Amino acid sequence: MLRLEETTGRTYEERMADAISSIPLIAEEWTNHNPSDPGITILENLILFEALQGSRISSVSDETRRALLKMVGFEARKGKCARLLLAADALREKTHLCNNQRFFLGDMVFETKRAQDVGECHLTGVRSFYDGAFHDHGHLFDREIVLPAKVFGDSPKVGDSLYLICDFLPEPGSETSFFIRINSDHHRNPLKDRSDNIFASFKWECYTQDGFQELKAKDFTGALLESGEIKLKFPPDMRYAEYKLGELSGYCIRATLTNANYDIRPCIIQIDAFLFEVWQKDTRAMAMTFQKTERIRVQSSMKGESYVLCFGRESKGDSYRRYELTTATGRRGRYCLCEKGRNGEYTLTFDRRLFGYEPSKVKDAVRIVVYNEEVMRQYHVGRVIGYDDQEIDLPFSHIVPDSFLLIAKRVDDFGEESFDFVRPGKKEDEALTYHLLENDGRIVIEDAGDFIGAELYIGSIAVTEGPKGNVRAGNYFTAPDISKKPIFYNPGSGTGGAFRETLEEVKVRFRQDVYTPYTCITAEDYENAVASVPGLCIRKIRAVMDELDNMVHISVLPGTDEEFPRLSKQYMDAITRELAERRLLTTRFQILPPVYVGVSVQLTVYVKRRYSNSREQIEERIRSLFSYIDGEKNFGDPLTFEEVFSGIESLECVDYVYDLYMQPENLKYAKLRDSNIYPAENCLLYPKQIQLETMLTSIAVK
Repeated sequence: MLRLEETTGRTYEERMADAISSIPLIAEEWTNHNPSDPGITILENLILFEALQGSRISSVSDETRRALLKMVGFEARKGKCARLLLAADALREKTHLCNNQRFFLGDMVFETKRAQDVGECHLTGVRSFYDGAFHDHGHLFDREIVLPAKVFGDSPKVGDSLYLICDFLPEPGSETSFFIRINSDHHRNPLKDRSDNIFASFKWECYTQDGFQELKAKDFTGALLESGEIKLKFPPDMRYAEYKLGELSGYCIRATLTNANYDIRPCIIQIDAFLFEVWQKDTRAMAMTFQKTERIRVQSSMKGESYVLCFGRESKGDSYRRYELTTATGRRGRYCLCEKGRNGEYTLTFDRRLFGYEPSKVKDAVRIVVYNEEVMRQYHVGRVIGYDDQEIDLPFSHIVPDSFLLIAKRVDDFGEESFDFVRPGKKEDEALTYHLLENDGRIVIEDAGDFIGAELYIGSIAVTEGPKGNVRAGNYFTAPDISKKPIFYNPGSGTGGAFRETLEEVKVRFRQDVYTPYTCITAEDYENAVASVPGLCIRKIRAVMDELDNMVHISVLPGTDEEFPRLSKQYMDAITRELAERRLLTTRFQILPPVYVGVSVQLTVYVKRRYSNSREQIEERIRSLFSYIDGEKNFGDPLTFEEVFSGIESLECVDYVYDLYMQPENLKYAKLRDSNIYPAENCLLYPKQIQLETMLTSIAVK
């Protein structure tokens, strides 16, 4: 195979000189290297062909590279707007949010995707039931109090419940989200599906006139193991009823454990309730579709002055016609009455009797386009010429693909203007087909269809700041249309914000995948595979090959909050499933649970006079050297007399070690040879009993 550096860095003359100089090494009998020799003529043709082939390889287009990468399963990841959950608990009454309602964090804009009401529902109490009693956790919805709470105690069991008391609940048939912040310093591998719950699960219910009724729930916390969102959907026929729990009363949402095989006990720091979604994007132009043709109400939350264009469809399947906005009634033509209200509201009315024209009652009868001033000044982007792959620059970059829409204006033989709304990727006969390069702010017209000569205008556009929208948790946002103060709070960080991958980024990801082993061959492969099992907390792994039995022994220490972590059935099953897919067909493996062996030590140490806490320092050093669970030592690593001796003697408070003796408590899993301790392949040592005698130069202190 030709290498890229060979195709681009060498001329024909250099290649020919190298080939001729190699002839004596390959064929000693070939002595005529002059141009008249037929062999040289053949060689010249082959070298020229190689140079031409290299030139073609080095000039492969980006489209070809993308196609080749797609063949092996690598496509550019699409850009996404960052998603965020906001709390409206500072509002004390119901507040309506329109579609594309804007929220600001500094100069960054976040928007809603649908109209909704917020601010009516608030959390008023939190209780949990376990060990036969109720426990108050009312501080969990107070952001100024950070006090972790084990809401199910130290031994969660099936039937334990969490009660959330509220002053109101969302309308039946609607959805709401909770964000629960968990106190955990354990590293847990991400799940392939965030809604999977490996160790525990809940049944979510709401109290109604018919008792507790089950809710549909998507739990992205792993049943309270990680900070995340819980999305609840209320059935449309639900009839809420108040619930009394001790001195608390209100509407109640209850979560009951139906499976409780926790590896780490849940510990909650904060609960934020009745959150709504926003996305990091800034809409500059917005197209809205209406089915009715009489009175239309348009509301826009765009920043600054907005401009409205109106289009109507006068027959089924036909293109749109432009309707001018007017405030007078004594005119004939394509007009509609426009009344401008407060907060960017417009009311549009069509009337055939007054103006002689109105849209028909067909699908998508009316299109309303709202521009801000910036877009209105540059909304004309170019003309369709008709040649292949015509590129047109847009006035914006980092465009949200789902938001983009073009308006194509054509003029017929009678001078009548018609308008069509065209999205990227639309492929129909005689349609305008183009694709959007959202990062660069360009469109590429693949097929002009019947639109040669058409003028193109921006019909809808929003821009995003990509990964910058993944803001940290704990910010307060403003919404000028609602309040001048920053009152909307994000309990969790923004997620998902990204620009579309470039070709270079796809190539880097491809190379990384090629060099990342999937099939387990070496011990390191097995250890890496176990360390990355989705949903597990893994602290230590050691893989050892038993060549006689063709068996790989894998010792695993789970990262749980137990003093001596055990390897549960859930861990064993998850690791087995992962390794079964990645092992060689003829290789077997065995997962070994950890075995813990305590080590007792007796020693006499001479210490320096000026240190008053020398005993504490020595004992702490011994614990760190002997603790395989929390230390750097792994399964089966020997504990040598020399490293313990030198580790103690290296303390500044120590003059020298006079006597040292170590003894494992279980000789089945840890052998003592030549004063060194050799643990078994699945054994971890820990300090058991320390008998320490410290002595000064002339005075002994016990």
